[in-house]
Amino acid sequence: MGIQDRYRITGMDCASCAQKIDTAVRRIDGVEDVSVSVSAGTMTVRRGEALDPADPIQKIVAKLGYGIAPLAARAAPVAPAPAPQEHDHDACGGHDHDHGAHHHGHSHDHGSHDHDHDHGHSPAAPVAAAAPKIDLHSHDVGEDDGAWWQSKKARLTFAAGAAIVVAFLVSHLFPETKPITFAIAMLFGLVPIARRAFMAARYGTPFSIETLMTIAAVGAVIIGAAEEAAMVVFLFLIGELLEGVAARRARSSIRGLATLLPETARVEEAGGTREVAAADLQLGSIIQIRPGDRIAADGLILGGESAIDEAPVTGESVPKRKGVGDTVFAGTINADGVIRVEVTAVASDNTIARIVRLVEEAQEAKAPTERFIDRFSRWYTPAVLVVGALVAIVPPLAFGGDWGEWIYKGLAILLIGCPCALVISTPAAIAAGLAAGARQGLLMKGGSVLETLAGINRVAFDKTGTLTLGRPVVSDVVGYGRTEAEVIALAASLETGSNHPLARAILGKATDMAAPTIVAQEIAAVAGKGMTGKVGADALLLGSAAAAAEITPLTVEQEATIAALGGEGKSVSVLLVNGAITGIIAMRDGPRADAREGLAELKALDVAPIMLTGDNARAAKAVGGDLGIEVRAELLPQDKQRIIRELQAGGAKVAKVGDGINDAPALAAADVGIAMGGGTDVALETADAAILNNNVGDVARLIRLARRTMRNIHQNIVIALGLKAVFLVTTIVGITGLWPAILADTGATVLVTINALTLLVVKKKA
Repeated sequence: MGIQDRYRITGMDCASCAQKIDTAVRRIDGVEDVSVSVSAGTMTVRRGEALDPADPIQKIVAKLGYGIAPLAARAAPVAPAPAPQEHDHDACGGHDHDHGAHHHGHSHDHGSHDHDHDHGHSPAAPVAAAAPKIDLHSHDVGEDDGAWWQSKKARLTFAAGAAIVVAFLVSHLFPETKPITFAIAMLFGLVPIARRAFMAARYGTPFSIETLMTIAAVGAVIIGAAEEAAMVVFLFLIGELLEGVAARRARSSIRGLATLLPETARVEEAGGTREVAAADLQLGSIIQIRPGDRIAADGLILGGESAIDEAPVTGESVPKRKGVGDTVFAGTINADGVIRVEVTAVASDNTIARIVRLVEEAQEAKAPTERFIDRFSRWYTPAVLVVGALVAIVPPLAFGGDWGEWIYKGLAILLIGCPCALVISTPAAIAAGLAAGARQGLLMKGGSVLETLAGINRVAFDKTGTLTLGRPVVSDVVGYGRTEAEVIALAASLETGSNHPLARAILGKATDMAAPTIVAQEIAAVAGKGMTGKVGADALLLGSAAAAAEITPLTVEQEATIAALGGEGKSVSVLLVNGAITGIIAMRDGPRADAREGLAELKALDVAPIMLTGDNARAAKAVGGDLGIEVRAELLPQDKQRIIRELQAGGAKVAKVGDGINDAPALAAADVGIAMGGGTDVALETADAAILNNNVGDVARLIRLARRTMRNIHQNIVIALGLKAVFLVTTIVGITGLWPAILADTGATVLVTINALTLLVVKKKA
């Protein structure tokens, strides 16, 4: 058991910076583990109780030349995750609705609802409680807060540039002073670099880019190339400055979410309202949100109705109509109505805070490719020193070459071999990919998840609530002597005021059809029969087919219609007026509006979808037939796990899509578990990835983003190694020298960073 500290680190430009900090902090007694993220600008340290209270971590990081400050209060010791708990539906009434209690007597087939939930956490899921809280209002410390030209690196670069200009003028007036003036100008930039090289070597990183730079610059002065040495140092500083600007851009992409939260909120108190700081809102507080206001906290609507613009959080461009009982997210915008909201999460744990924390922690988790390149770079830099030394020494000794010429080439190779571009190629792209996903409501827990998603070729979906709405809707209306609108209007007159799912389906259909409003009188429930009432002199009954048959015989055509609808897994209700059958209404848990298009997008990516459900085969195949998807039905949780294992054994990379807590064995077995969950704790904290929009099409967008990120990584590696290879050859044959050599390094680093940032350009949804 250990204690976890998080720090904000400023001044890091590339992964070699992170490696130096990581190496130095790991050497401190009492430190058990370190994770440094350039992309997030953070460091997480797990320590034992033996760590010096004076916190040597901050002192050592500061000595290395970086800014550091605690990001949040220390978290409590990390406790073991609790065992998953099974949720017994029988104990809470389950989902087996008694339609006699609703007084319809409908033969509603609940096979069309896939309720075999396991409310325990996925075994593979991290425990939310163990995560440290994040303070959204303590973004950066030090220079990362100001404009880039106000940073220390910018001031150092400007000073080095000015020194070169002065050296040029002085050497033009007094040519004999040229070597010394340019050597002095070089020192303006080299002294801080050399100091960082010394401190890095002292704390465990002798082969840093600063070491290579210092050796090359000093060597160039010794062989009489002081002017080039000064320019090389200046170009190196420019490259570092550009890297820093790009790194800031990537970091600000996510931390900018914090600015979505309003500073204040209107809290209801003693019959009135009082304005308080949004950060001070407590659980259970009632806040009032006026039209145009940003919502200050996650909450539940207690009163009012409005269109909520969730684009800032989920990327969804179309506002959602929400009313009493619906949830709202912090940072979203109330469009057109006054609503009252009960706060369900404090500021440090609302949706925005969880997204920022999740993405920053994900950026700290290294992907397999990134870990490989880190290992490679540990051998690569010493190898560059050896190659540079051999190039400088072997030709003069073995072949009588000119010492000055070959030492010059050896120094150039040191600059060409700087590993910055290669080391940053992967984390920069992964960080940008994670940030771009978060901006679209697509969350991934680290680079390894992103890499795995890129290789997915099978996706297994739950049915209820994932591919379907999770609630009944009217699918068919058949009228006998009356129009469909009249049938629905009469049925709705008996259901007015009811909150039963079937009643709400009929009322919703009436609204969609703009059916005329009819007021029924003497509405009553007849146990086992249905709802009765009167409209004028007409007596109405809405009940099951069996209840209707007891009152009047069904025609052959009517029986065939009811049988056909029931065979499709639909629940059938019959409307009688004055004892005569007037209409048939069929309801089912139908496909989501976006399901068909979302599955088509997956197929276009050569990803084959499959539905795995505990629902009965009849209802599942009806939905599968509509969507054109392979169906495996009547499955127990262990059956779903077995099927996923079988797919994997056949060479498939499988993603499992569900609600984040359903089918824990299948989620654990899949290569990637994806939660569709509208920003709930479960959706954000359990599965490997989460889709906040609750949109089936976002599964394809998630895979597409992962593949685009992996292509970007491969491009970056080619750029980094390709430029080095070209300049290595041209340097050996004498075409290029020190200036192009440093451009090969800093230029490649800037290019791969800019290329990675192109991932932040979110393509418009169709």
